[in-house]
Amino acid sequence: MGTEKTSVSEQSSPSAVRVVRDKTILVVEDEKDLRKAITDVLRHNNFLPLEASNGEEAIEVALAKHPDLILLDLLMPVMGGMAALKKIRADVWGTNVPVIILTNLSPDKEQLVKDVVTNNPMEYLVKSDWKLHDVIKKIKKVLKK
Repeated sequence: MGTEKTSVSEQSSPSAVRVVRDKTILVVEDEKDLRKAITDVLRHNNFLPLEASNGEEAIEVALAKHPDLILLDLLMPVMGGMAALKKIRADVWGTNVPVIILTNLSPDKEQLVKDVVTNNPMEYLVKSDWKLHDVIKKIKKVLKK
């Protein structure tokens, strides 16, 4: 999946070396500016971002590239995020890929709650409630599991 690289740890002596594993993150977001902001902060944090602007692109990229994690918007043109997630989960690889839902929908909608439970995302973030550094924290938390 990701590639390994070696870098000098900033918190220890100059001779200390730590291994950093770059993880591939698929960002599925139809809002171009938000998608760019997320991918920029991912790169800054040594992640390797992939992009998709709708659910159909998400399926294509996810099944071809097998990212380590998917950040998934729900409301998108062409195909929504939940429909895409169902198709990704139907693939052998896709059954276990960690998914973080990014959306403006609140999780109190009955059908949304059913879909979330059925399709097993790892985390759920309401867009109005988070900053970009919160997304990075969630990604790191999920990838440590």
